[in-house]
Amino acid sequence: MLARLGQRIAAFFRASAPDPFVIAVLLTALTFGLVIALTDSSPGQIVASWSAESGMWAFLRFAMQMCLILVTGHALAASPPVAALLRKLASTPKTASHAVALVAFVAAGLGVLNWGLGLIGGALLARRVGEACEEKGVRVHYPLLVAAGYVGLLVWHGGFSGTAPLKVTTASQLHDVLGDLATQIKPMSIMDTLLSPLNVFVTGGLLTLAPLVLSLMHPKESGKTGEIETIRRFVTVGDGATPNLTRTDGDASRDAVSAGKSRFVALLEDTPIVNVLLALLIGAWAIPYYFPRHGASGVLRLTPDTVNLTMLMLGLLLHGTPMRYVRAVEDAARGCAGIILQFPLYAGIMGMMHDSGLTEQFSRAIANIGGSTGLPLFTFASAGAINLFIPSGGGQWGVQGPVAMQAALDAGVAPAKMVMAIAYGDELTNMLQPFWALPLLAVTGVKARDIVGYTAVLMLVAGAWMALCLLAL
Repeated sequence: MLARLGQRIAAFFRASAPDPFVIAVLLTALTFGLVIALTDSSPGQIVASWSAESGMWAFLRFAMQMCLILVTGHALAASPPVAALLRKLASTPKTASHAVALVAFVAAGLGVLNWGLGLIGGALLARRVGEACEEKGVRVHYPLLVAAGYVGLLVWHGGFSGTAPLKVTTASQLHDVLGDLATQIKPMSIMDTLLSPLNVFVTGGLLTLAPLVLSLMHPKESGKTGEIETIRRFVTVGDGATPNLTRTDGDASRDAVSAGKSRFVALLEDTPIVNVLLALLIGAWAIPYYFPRHGASGVLRLTPDTVNLTMLMLGLLLHGTPMRYVRAVEDAARGCAGIILQFPLYAGIMGMMHDSGLTEQFSRAIANIGGSTGLPLFTFASAGAINLFIPSGGGQWGVQGPVAMQAALDAGVAPAKMVMAIAYGDELTNMLQPFWALPLLAVTGVKARDIVGYTAVLMLVAGAWMALCLLAL
């Protein structure tokens, strides 16, 4: 029954869902209309907020980080040692359902550790498992496999890179977002948030539920012809549309030796000297960061920048020569188009909502409904809705955090529980919001409409689990 439901919803979205770029433009228009209708902002003020540095251009650094996560992750995966490891892991599933469960579990596990690792790791593993199943003759439903690779974004905000839980650990961080309200709230350690019984149940349960639900949605082999859409429908090996992880090690690491190249140039380009020099410089940063004499390891403090720097260092070392690494990056860079085009539009949406006060107005209206018992649940629901317009954990905490914390004080609800309610709502509707799926889609070759039916079903199950835990714990 679950498999049939997933297929019907997926068919509906495939027939009716527009391209993510179109969705971003329509959301921009909808936000403009809502700001006009619900606030005192004039059209000129709204346009100014949309086009300002804090509007459309607020995500420029973030967009570059995402592009680098995509290309450095791909380059690392294309190196002979990592490609061999991926092949070994991808070859373990014996059935299609097992393949889907494996990808979902690994993606979720990486997402708990760090959202960037979950994003790129899940995408790369989904692609590689699809290729391995094709080679072995296992008919796995490729869009469902890709949906499983997206699960890291369902659990990330309850993991060790969750923005809201990490932004409340010190008085200065609380003051940055809450202002004077921070004097009434004590800093919250991760024992109060990420390692609390609530989050252990919520995130631990999702690590089990997500692989189970997605594997149960796999069509049966005995179903109608065409129900199982294999990777060949979406990816033609060597077509150049998406970075190719199936090439042989010799192809992936080919030397760029031209007839007229001097020995000096060949020494620089086709030997490890330059790669080692840069890797040593990065290593001088990495050793004290990951293995400090005092304090927590950098593994627990990963950011997009540190993930990218680490993947750059590893990619340089594992590819060996500059030209091998450059070509791997060139292959991967083709997938950045969606990120470059759509991130400014979502930043503009965030700017319009923030400057007009619409986000605060929306959050406060929802928060006032719940009372002391239902307040975390309604905050969770409002966070899920706001995430569709502001797909940024940090941005959402900045605009919703003050409202939620004031409501918690007024209603006598533990602030740490409200922090996690925002975190759960933010991560839940990632399963509908195509913003975060862009790198995944670039890696795997599918369209958002191909996977959103399956992620929507998972979202409903996960949402019910989160809501139950918020009410019970």
